[in-house]
Amino acid sequence: MLPLKRNELVTKASRFLGYFLVVSAVFILVRTFYPVFSAEVSYQTSKIITKKPEVVPINTDFSIVIPKINVNSGVIKNVDPNNSSEYQKALTKGVAHARGSGLPGFPGNTFIFAHSANSWYQANQYNAIFYLTDKLVVGDEITVYYEGSKYLYTVNEKKIVKSSDISYLTGFTSIQTLTLMTCWPPGTTLNRLVVTAAR
Repeated sequence: MLPLKRNELVTKASRFLGYFLVVSAVFILVRTFYPVFSAEVSYQTSKIITKKPEVVPINTDFSIVIPKINVNSGVIKNVDPNNSSEYQKALTKGVAHARGSGLPGFPGNTFIFAHSANSWYQANQYNAIFYLTDKLVVGDEITVYYEGSKYLYTVNEKKIVKSSDISYLTGFTSIQTLTLMTCWPPGTTLNRLVVTAAR
C-alpha cells in the first residue's frame, strides 16, 4: 500500500476537525437549551388539559407555586445574592430567597431568584424552575407558602433589565410585594427577567 500523499492527510485531518467542531457545537447547544425546551414542552402540554388538579406545595415551610407555568418548588431562605458559590449551591435544591429581602406575611419586598449559570456547561446543573416566567402576564397568580401560611400575589409588572441593574432589589415598601428574577434569555446570563407581584 502506497503512503498517503500529504494533501490527502491534510484533507482527512481537516474533515475530521470539521466533524468534531460540528458535533461539539451541537452538544453545547443541546446541553444549554434542553432544560428550556423541556420546560416549554411541559407548559404547552399542560395548556391542553382543561381541568387541572389543585397543586399541593412541595412544603409549607417556604415554597412557591405558579400553576400557569407548572412551578412548584421549595425556596431556600436567606441566600446571599452576591455570593456566587452560595447561591449556585442553593439553586441546585430549588429557588433562592435573597438575604435581607422581605418575608411573606410582613411588609416589604420578598425577592426570589432562580437559574444563574456562569457558563454553558453549568446551565443544566441548575434548576429550570423559572425558565417560563416570561409567560406570566399582569393578573396571573403566584402563591407563596411560608411557615404554614399561604400568601397569594398577583402579577403587576414584567420587565427585562441589564444584569448590572439591582434597583428592583432595593427599597422597603409598606405593602407586601414579591419579586421573581431569572437570567434572560434562558440558558444565558446576558440580562435579567424580573416579575413583580403584590398582595
